Amino acid sequence: MTFLPPRLYVDVHILQTVPPANLNRDDQGNPKEAYYGGTRRSRISSQAWKRATRMHFTEHMPAHDLATRTRRVASALTGILKERTDLAEESAGRLADALLAPLKISAGRKKGDTAYLLFYGRSQLENVAALVHERAAELAALDEKGLLAEVERLPVQEQFSSGHSLDVALFGRMVADIAALRVDAAVQVAHALSTHSVTLEFDYFTAVDDRAEEEREPGAGMIGTIGFNSATLYRYASVGLHQLRKNLGDDAAAVDGIRKFVTSFARSVPNGYRNSFAHQTLPSLVSVVVRTDQPVNLVTAYEEPVTPASGATGIAAESARRLAEEHRTAVDRWGDTPAFSAVCHAFRGETAQRLEDAFGPAMGFPALLDGLDAYMTTAITEAGR
Repeated sequence: MTFLPPRLYVDVHILQTVPPANLNRDDQGNPKEAYYGGTRRSRISSQAWKRATRMHFTEHMPAHDLATRTRRVASALTGILKERTDLAEESAGRLADALLAPLKISAGRKKGDTAYLLFYGRSQLENVAALVHERAAELAALDEKGLLAEVERLPVQEQFSSGHSLDVALFGRMVADIAALRVDAAVQVAHALSTHSVTLEFDYFTAVDDRAEEEREPGAGMIGTIGFNSATLYRYASVGLHQLRKNLGDDAAAVDGIRKFVTSFARSVPNGYRNSFAHQTLPSLVSVVVRTDQPVNLVTAYEEPVTPASGATGIAAESARRLAEEHRTAVDRWGDTPAFSAVCHAFRGETAQRLEDAFGPAMGFPALLDGLDAYMTTAITEAGR
């Protein structure tokens, strides 16, 4: 693998307006919020959007190439062993427990569960099963001591330490019990914040009992409320190409992985109360900025909240102008000119001009991805000369 400068970050800046919705609930069932710039803002947690991004992966990538996060690792391995061998459920489960024992992960309260969620590539678990495929019956016939002794000789831990799936390579894996299983995340995702102040509202709803209505009985079958708000959100993430290349061990896979992440991050939406609000929208702006110094979150553009009066063309357009200004200010003030930038947006007139001055000419989303691919591939090639 060739070597780039010590760091290469791909910053992703997104503006997205969502209608009345409750994308990410707090412990009271209401939309999450945060105080920023002295006012209450709508907030979507980074965990919620990372999961939405992962779920978008599942719709566009083969299941074999993805990961699973679960406590039921032993159960999953048992299922694979049953499919690949003639072992019965009990024998397969016993062999699965033995294979996972060298990992020394703390056991959970329920038999067979780990104490916490383990994030692993599905192909990694299949590789563990492959270690004993031809000897499964022989191993299952051994007593407990003999079985564990045989398994100790197998490179089980190595199967979880290499060949990471894209989602594990991007989002990382924390294993408290054994440092060798940890994977440093290549991506950082900020909590999405509204560029303006928001007010929590409530939808009062009733559900009608169809039979009662037929019999002309008054009243509703159920009464309830759902908290909601609407917002123009600023979303930010940064991917370290250097870390992703390390995690995947392949240059082409890392470049393709960033393309897939930017695509899924831009197109995904958390699905809280999706059937009640149908809140799926596309971003009005997506910008990618490649930097060699450090990631730069431009949320400071909205420390003073956008108001309807501050932009005659609407909150989204004013938010876009603020973003362009903050980017130009950061570049001018610190002198760190990005290595590459591109923008896809739906604005016109003065707003479009300001965005072009800051990020370059507007282009379609596929063209933005192609340009990013070309830059990263060239950077890797030149670094190897």
